[in-house]
Amino acid sequence: MAKNLVIVESPAKAKTIEKFLGKDFKVESSFGHIADLPSKELGVDVENGFIPKYIVDKDKKALVKKLKDLAKKAETIWLASDEDREGEAISWHLSETLGLDKAKTKRIVFNSITKSAIQKAIENPREINYDLVNAQQARRVLDRLVGYQLSPVLWKKIKPGLSAGRVQSVAVRLIVERERDIEAFTPQASFKVSAEFKTGSGGVFTAKLGKTFATKEEAEAFLNKNIKADFSIGNLDKKPAKKSPSAPFTTSTLQQEASRKLYFSVARTMQVAQRLYEAGLITYMRTDSVNLSGEAINAAKDEIIDHYGEEYSTVRNFKGKSKGAQEAHEAIRPTDMSRQSPSLERDQSKLYDLIWKRTIASQMSDAQLERTNVKIKASTHSDEFTANGEIIKFDGFLKVYMEGLDDEDISEEQEGMLPPMKVGDALFNNYMTATERFSRPPYRFTEASLVKKLEELGIGRPSTYAPTISTIQNRGYVEKGTVEGTERKYVQFTLKANVVKEKELTETVGSDKGKMVPTDIGMIVNDFLVSHFSNILDYNFTAKVEEDFDEIADGQEDWHKVMKDFYKDFHPTVVDVEENADRASGERVLGKDPKTGKQVSVRLGRFGPMVQIGTVDDEEKPQFASLAPDQSLNTITFEEAMDLFKLPRKLGVFEGEEIEANVGRFGPYVKFGKKFVSLAKGESAMDVSLERAIELIKEKQKADAPIASYENKDVIKGVGRFGPFIKWDGMFINVNKKYDFDNLSQADIEELIEAKKQKEIDKLIQEWPEEGIRIEKARWGRHNVIKGKVKVELAKTVDVTKMTLEEAKTLIEKKTPKRKTKAKTKAKAKAKTKAKK
Repeated sequence: MAKNLVIVESPAKAKTIEKFLGKDFKVESSFGHIADLPSKELGVDVENGFIPKYIVDKDKKALVKKLKDLAKKAETIWLASDEDREGEAISWHLSETLGLDKAKTKRIVFNSITKSAIQKAIENPREINYDLVNAQQARRVLDRLVGYQLSPVLWKKIKPGLSAGRVQSVAVRLIVERERDIEAFTPQASFKVSAEFKTGSGGVFTAKLGKTFATKEEAEAFLNKNIKADFSIGNLDKKPAKKSPSAPFTTSTLQQEASRKLYFSVARTMQVAQRLYEAGLITYMRTDSVNLSGEAINAAKDEIIDHYGEEYSTVRNFKGKSKGAQEAHEAIRPTDMSRQSPSLERDQSKLYDLIWKRTIASQMSDAQLERTNVKIKASTHSDEFTANGEIIKFDGFLKVYMEGLDDEDISEEQEGMLPPMKVGDALFNNYMTATERFSRPPYRFTEASLVKKLEELGIGRPSTYAPTISTIQNRGYVEKGTVEGTERKYVQFTLKANVVKEKELTETVGSDKGKMVPTDIGMIVNDFLVSHFSNILDYNFTAKVEEDFDEIADGQEDWHKVMKDFYKDFHPTVVDVEENADRASGERVLGKDPKTGKQVSVRLGRFGPMVQIGTVDDEEKPQFASLAPDQSLNTITFEEAMDLFKLPRKLGVFEGEEIEANVGRFGPYVKFGKKFVSLAKGESAMDVSLERAIELIKEKQKADAPIASYENKDVIKGVGRFGPFIKWDGMFINVNKKYDFDNLSQADIEELIEAKKQKEIDKLIQEWPEEGIRIEKARWGRHNVIKGKVKVELAKTVDVTKMTLEEAKTLIEKKTPKRKTKAKTKAKAKAKTKAKK
């Protein structure tokens, strides 16, 4: 046994560190937290100082035993979890749960996994920082109190299965309020005038009029004024200017830039950055510091001088704006500035390149520019046209990197280069346009711009942005928009060759593709929480809580007092709302049914948003219809709601089977016998004809027809979410690019099937055929115990080769009742829906 035991959080990190330490060190992973609050109870003693109850999950018990045994044999235990609050809490849990002897336990931290950083950490150990531990405990306990006490109120007052959270609910509020601003926005039309001019030497440039016109009549009248006008340069102003580079990346700026330039989600950025960190390529990726170490600054300087020359180097020290910057001591940067393009998989390579360029650019010289402003006079009126140009005199940091822009930062008036000209020069007008333009509503948030907003408000910290955004989407409160926009008509007048012409054009507006859009349930939950828990949903309050955590981390505040001050106001409000608040359903009355005179309304029902004819007070039961996936309680019209009662539509008969058109959870479809065929994008279940339905059915039949036979069983092919596949004997077999999917030969098919069969054999670890139980390899180094449709995922630490039949049967039996209960609940729900209809 090695003299030294080093414990880190992740196996990948353990592998990298093991390379740098000698044979006297054994590196093991805790696989994250080994202890946490219980999942099925509050786990906080609110009567006795908010003491948390930490337990070791059953999946971690074998690991804990292993680490305890190793710790007993080691002379020194080094706790090497991450250097933020979460990492400090992991070290504390390890110390407490493993019963480590303080005399032989040392805490080490490093913000990069490199040989020098690890050796420096070993030379400078410290004790566990209990202020950081308490700050993490405070966050964990406060978030547990909010989640566990607010969520049951939502179950009772809105719908079972909902959840609330201190930061997630505030993030949803931002998105809902932005959506309401968009809905309330009324576009204002105006006409903007631009003109293309040509200089005497043949140079061409565009200029804009400094004012707009409210009506088409005014715009047309202005263009008429320019017929046969003479144009000349009235004023020309040149000024030097400069652009400075952005600071190196923090967690939030990395997430924003990876979204703009690489189209990565926030979660994907953090996953890729984690891999780069664990491989020793970048410094710690959860930080709100923009500082670079002296060593990093000098390394960047050498790299810049070597590759670009001394004039491109300018040493810079950046200071952060964030009040609560605390997670780490350095910005995100490469650990070795000379490694410009390490050999990596695609996503890692892209993100590393972004980090390298941003870091190097931050230590480069300003870009030197010359900005030109030109005023153009007309002989027939006093209004002036303006043109702006920009010339790069010295590119500086722009040689390497330029920061991206969000939608709201992009100006319509992008500057370009202007041809040579001087005051008094005559100009020729090639053409002039007056174009109708509409004021823009606020932009919907992207994941990255939401992170930016949360950071501006002081809500959340680097470690919380990605999980918050994942949570609000997983809960169904927010979804990524899928609408590509709608067409809008606008008018344009053009003056050319002394003739003014009018034409009507169209543009696409209102695209929400990939943007954060609140769902009906998200809006209802938000409105309920804002109405009854305005304190929790208040932006300033949420930011103040983060400041309290920072003060606890600095040793300036007692975490028990912070919990007590919060809970004394929070808990009575929860009790009052649970007892006295009305149920919330987002109900909106649309009108009256012309046939029965009964009220028509939309609201949230047990199975989602629905339209209802009648009320519970009527003698007859109300009629119900579910909203289509692209419809919303807030925007659905009376006509659209009434159309839903026309579904399912019977279209006719084909090949002896009835054809119906309807809308399901995945959108509009036609049903033919037992087959479901999705309609194409833009097609509606209300409008699809029998002829079109038959066309789609025939296409489906052709696609589903067997393409071959193997061992007397049909082979069919298709394209799914993971790409092209063939299906044989109940097995789905992916077809990779090595094969020509459109022209698969019998030999190709046999090769694919045999390879899949062998893969299934290789997956099998052990089995008990008489019991119908087997153990198979699963993803991410785990294994599953399987019986029929029941599957139990095992912890990575379980030795599957030693598992007995009795142990496997116990796991299956524990899982089976849950599945039966779920099936019964589904059946009951189905029966109720049927009865309602």
